[in-house]
Amino acid sequence: MLKRSGIAWGLSALVALALWLLVGCDGQRISELEEGLATEADVRAKFGTPENIWEAPGGARIFEYNRQPAGQRNYMITVGADGRMSALRQVLTPVNFAKVLPGMPMEEVRRMLGKPAKVTPFALKGEIHYDWRYLDAPSTSLLFTVVFSPDYRVLRTLSVPDPDAPENRGGG
Repeated sequence: MLKRSGIAWGLSALVALALWLLVGCDGQRISELEEGLATEADVRAKFGTPENIWEAPGGARIFEYNRQPAGQRNYMITVGADGRMSALRQVLTPVNFAKVLPGMPMEEVRRMLGKPAKVTPFALKGEIHYDWRYLDAPSTSLLFTVVFSPDYRVLRTLSVPDPDAPENRGGG
């Protein structure tokens, strides 16, 4: 039993270190990009190829940088028609979750929150669950779930403790 606990602790420590490094790297990258001055080339040099590029009004584009399934953040970086970064925001927040309303199409939710950590179909219930991992203040690991109908319209949402987060797992 002691050996198993040591292995579990070691794996948890490695996952925590990897997440800390990812968050640290993102923080460094973000601090090096200034709104209005950074260019699309600067954004790509710091963050790489976006997961998705969404069209925005006025010729702007929104670059999606996903940190799911292991991370707890998704970034949307807006590059204006002039090629300069006009906004950089972390979108997995309770404020954004409150904007997800019944009847909203899946594409609109995806555009707002980015790619989910996990998609689970429940055929017998006639539901599809999209899950995003996020961090709530001060450092609570949660899971935001959007429940869609078979035609990919929001039925309901919920937030629960992330069962995969080390602090939420029982044992020892």
